[in-house]
Amino acid sequence: MQAGRWATHLLSAVGVGVGLALAGHLLGEREREVVRPAGAQGSALATTSPATSAGQLTEGEETVIRVARAVTPAVVSITVGNRGGGSGFIVRRDGMVLTNAHVVGNASVVRVGLADGREIEGRVLGRDAALDVAVVRVPVTNLPVATLGNSDELQVGQLAVAIGNPLGLERTVTTGVISALNRSARELGGESFLQTDAAISPGNSGGPLVDSQGRVVGINSAILAGQGVAGLGFAIPINVAMEMANQVLTTGRYVRAFIGITYGDIDANLARQFGLPVREGVIVTGVVRGSPADRAGLRPQDIVTRIDDTEIEMGGDLRRVLRGRRPGETVRLTVVRPPNGRATTIAVRLGEASE
Repeated sequence: MQAGRWATHLLSAVGVGVGLALAGHLLGEREREVVRPAGAQGSALATTSPATSAGQLTEGEETVIRVARAVTPAVVSITVGNRGGGSGFIVRRDGMVLTNAHVVGNASVVRVGLADGREIEGRVLGRDAALDVAVVRVPVTNLPVATLGNSDELQVGQLAVAIGNPLGLERTVTTGVISALNRSARELGGESFLQTDAAISPGNSGGPLVDSQGRVVGINSAILAGQGVAGLGFAIPINVAMEMANQVLTTGRYVRAFIGITYGDIDANLARQFGLPVREGVIVTGVVRGSPADRAGLRPQDIVTRIDDTEIEMGGDLRRVLRGRRPGETVRLTVVRPPNGRATTIAVRLGEASE
């Protein structure tokens, strides 16, 4: 297959994946462009035992009630000036709050509404638009704290409870399941999201997504909305968010490695349709001029199958590996170049991403 045909057909078939270099420019507009008030509808909680008499609760209902009572005291509202508000939740007794970067915007100070009715001025310690995570601190101690879970251990089908302030309705609880893991889309930016059908609406952004044990596993961030679309909510995995938050608290800023590519996933259908030499990996759809990838010689149509000793089967693998690296480090990419399928190793010295 000739190079011109690859450029015209293959890259358009893959679609432009959002690389670490460009994702930050999209997420600040998520609430306006992607989230709609008539977005995802929460699914009914599947019961495990039927109610036998009026007023008796099912096991599933008791679980949701227990979770809501445990987590709701740690959920806060966040407002910036006169514009619409969002949600957040307290993760440390010294007043550390997690929320979305698109909720706080460029503000350095926000208003934080606590569950006990107090409104307190909070200071934005750090934010990252590409992750869509922000860290806020309020000058209050001994606050109720949400227990954090391990998002790496989640399974599709687990109970998911979303808590937040949709449309100003404080501490609303909706239920659903974890619908998918490692989900990404151009509208969402470059990170791997948890997908859920728990109802998420404007104002839920920044609130916790919780498992059946009352542990926060994600930060509610966005929905995909449109005619005939329902049940497509997305949350940032809590492990990813806490990596960023801990770095902000330790160093005062968040530093992200930058490679400078956009990309899409390879799957079996795409490999078969275009006769690709591999069935898994990420195909480079664009290289940022002057970026580390450009200087190292990466080019469109390259397929990345490994970084150092880690196999890359999809974009989520690439993002996870690079999150664990720092600017200035050198990574070795195993790259397959269609159409001949010859593998080569390319060393890339990572740069530092900016907002």
